[in-house]
Amino acid sequence: MDWNRQKIAFLKSQEQETSDARQRLALQILCGEDLGTVLLLDAAKKEHLCKRLKRLIERERLKGAAGHWSYDLNRHIGLKQALETLKVSLSGSEPEKQIRTA
Repeated sequence: MDWNRQKIAFLKSQEQETSDARQRLALQILCGEDLGTVLLLDAAKKEHLCKRLKRLIERERLKGAAGHWSYDLNRHIGLKQALETLKVSLSGSEPEKQIRTA
């Protein structure tokens, strides 16, 4: 049964890497920011970026609701995940997850 545990761990790792890549891409394209660098910023700058991300998410939501051709669900998901990651790093309630730099 060790094989099943390895399979589950591998799939979870793959899902986490996909999530990290989606967040990095959304932040880099839309904000020009690197997720690893953003997580190291002070609280005031993180708060400012949270507000910026909320505006971008709302803009994506409106595009999706209107059926606009440029709406991208993956970009929307990436922005929401990046915002959640940023909120977790602000609250300090959970340890920051390790983000790969390569």
